[in-house]
Amino acid sequence: MVIGCAIEVHRRLGPGLLESTYEACLARELNLANIPHQRQVALPVNYRGISVDCAYRIDLLVAGKLLLELKSVESVLPIHEAQIITYLKLADLRQGLLINFNVRLLKNGIKSFLN
Repeated sequence: MVIGCAIEVHRRLGPGLLESTYEACLARELNLANIPHQRQVALPVNYRGISVDCAYRIDLLVAGKLLLELKSVESVLPIHEAQIITYLKLADLRQGLLINFNVRLLKNGIKSFLN
């Protein structure tokens, strides 16, 4: 259902917009589908017994289980993949989707990751 919502956003808007635009519109689609989610969830780093707020944020957290990292870039780089893997570990989540909206067909911009 989440991927369907992302496809609907991409179908209506196409590529070439800012990541923040896709995030707001995907949040709207998730609302319309009654899918619980949170935007811009703070992600502290726990280091040697203290919580360090480094301003990391999860773009969208769906049902407290699925991390969505959104991009609008020419191509997904290894650093983008490392980012979502690290976010999954920090948040102690099992699954995440890296969604790059800056592609002609959104199915080519979605990659699933497991922790």
